Amino acid sequence: MPKLKVDGIEVEVPAGATVLQACEAAGKEIPRFCYHERLSIAGNCRMCLVEVKPGPPKPQASCALPAADNQEVRTDSAMVKKAREGVMEFLLINHPLDCPICDQGGECDLQDQSMAYGKGHSRFDENKRAVTEKYMGPIVKTQMTRCIQCTRCVRFAEEVAGVEEIGAIYRGENMQITSYLEHAVTSELSGNVVDLCPVGALTSKPYAFEARPWELHKTPGIDVMDAVGTNVRLDSRGRQVLRSLPRLNEDVNEEWASDKTRHAVDGLVRNRIDKPYVRVDGKLKAATWEEAFKAIAKAAEGLTGNDVAGLAGDLAEVESVYALKQLVAAYGSTLHEARVDGALYEVANPASYRFNPTISGVENAKAILLVGANPRWEAPLVNTRIRKAIKKGAKVYAVGPEVDLTYKAEWLGSDLSALNDLPEALAKAEDVIVIAGMGACAIEGGYGAARQTAAALGAGFGLLHTAAGRVGALDVGFATEGGFAAVVQAAPKLVFLLGVDETDLSGFNNSFKVYIGTHGDRGAHAADVILPGATYVEKPGTWVNMEGRVQRAERAVFPVGDAREDWTILRALSAVLGKTLPFDSLAQLRAKIAADHPGLAEEGIHLAGALDPAPKGGDVSGAIVYPIADFYLTNPIARSSPTMQRCSAELIKGETFAEAAE
Repeated sequence: MPKLKVDGIEVEVPAGATVLQACEAAGKEIPRFCYHERLSIAGNCRMCLVEVKPGPPKPQASCALPAADNQEVRTDSAMVKKAREGVMEFLLINHPLDCPICDQGGECDLQDQSMAYGKGHSRFDENKRAVTEKYMGPIVKTQMTRCIQCTRCVRFAEEVAGVEEIGAIYRGENMQITSYLEHAVTSELSGNVVDLCPVGALTSKPYAFEARPWELHKTPGIDVMDAVGTNVRLDSRGRQVLRSLPRLNEDVNEEWASDKTRHAVDGLVRNRIDKPYVRVDGKLKAATWEEAFKAIAKAAEGLTGNDVAGLAGDLAEVESVYALKQLVAAYGSTLHEARVDGALYEVANPASYRFNPTISGVENAKAILLVGANPRWEAPLVNTRIRKAIKKGAKVYAVGPEVDLTYKAEWLGSDLSALNDLPEALAKAEDVIVIAGMGACAIEGGYGAARQTAAALGAGFGLLHTAAGRVGALDVGFATEGGFAAVVQAAPKLVFLLGVDETDLSGFNNSFKVYIGTHGDRGAHAADVILPGATYVEKPGTWVNMEGRVQRAERAVFPVGDAREDWTILRALSAVLGKTLPFDSLAQLRAKIAADHPGLAEEGIHLAGALDPAPKGGDVSGAIVYPIADFYLTNPIARSSPTMQRCSAELIKGETFAEAAE
């Protein structure tokens, strides 16, 4: 480990570290534009210049210089100060004075560093160059005259997203960053280039000219667009969330977020259910809470046992699922199910339905077998981890219909029977992970076949969930033997639908259906009574991601209209039904959950125990169908979002849109 001095402070850094990292270890701030911890080193902005001895008598770029023993580094000498001022002067030669109208204003690296390290005036009198705007799709807005050619966006697209659609054309002063043939960038992670851009060249198109950063109230939250549990910061003004940005969490999402996580938030205020509705003479009519509760009480008269059932949808948080389970149990019913997509897998032991290798642990695998999973759409941030494993030498094998995963995979077949004839290289590999998707679990015996394969390979096993609320619901025991089909077969007379929108509900045509949800989507259309609930940004909640990590989110804004938090609706309804639930506050509810399920009391991953022996199965076959047909329209919030609708139309369906200039 090299030892060196930085401004007289002796530091020891790991082998392979750069001088820039050594300076930061010594507590010194080094300005930079092109360098980023998660991207390859480009060394082209020259802002990170420092003085190094022994070495040439001139400043050197610290981001590209390896740290070595006995180096003496100066970050505050007159030579360094003058060099940085000169670099900043060059960077600002062609940069326009757009700060008053630039969306990056207030959170711009160029603004901050020009104030801290700039000269204070310019000697440049010639005309500034101008660059035409580029088209990068419905997510990224461009103003390429502002570009300082740091190439962060180019490296991100190639290295992290795996979609090589952003690059540079021309040379020297004429160099321009553009997407390939100025087409829309097709990556599900394209919005991250906006965060990476250190100037205002790439900004968020849906958020353009909406607000300034100092106007916004910032709330830590957990994303529900997939089961990764991306840590986000929700920026709101008044009653509306204007943007969702990733928070740093090395174990979950690093510092990335998918485009759906970022931009589905404009669907939170559209198509909302803001008052109760009751179906009268076949038509839904607006009602008061009292009228809605009376209608439910009338339908529930005399019902006992399995006459009553509860279903939990993809976005339901732990608190509301637990409250619904208690209400259904008060009738003596055992019909409660969260696997509303029809997937079947064991639920007795948490290890049997978790993503056991953990999200960050995927990076260390030497071979990965995907069974009925398309991680690029089902969990984009797990896909980025698989890409990191491949860079370390891992090989990927896949069973399912061939799709573009952004990396090379050996496709073994589109039928589950392909598991019976695995390649010899996979059978001999070490550190293998088997990732089973909901596409495999939808086939009878598919889950067992994936588990048996993992056992035969001596591999780690993980389920790739697509629903944010699924693992938390299973953790509180919200499952029935036989799954969703068993609930349909029992033909309950009263069914509570907690945000159930992704399921065919025709099996309950003879049941009285109570829908608790947020948007006028599929579940609401089938309901006899609609009770307006709160979205994930409108309530404090507990979420458990696919790896079993307990995470808590805070309320960013209040619910619209008469909408209420889901658990409070169930608590109020239980009193009208004569089955009063034993809690009156969120603290009391969480205390009950903690008493019944200690693993949910504190944030973090709690041990699930060892995997049970693989379920018996024999030869299983069946054509795999991936659970997600359209990445951008997977839940009511996304389907209500104009941005997600545009992304789906352009990037999935191939529609073309004329720009204003056309």
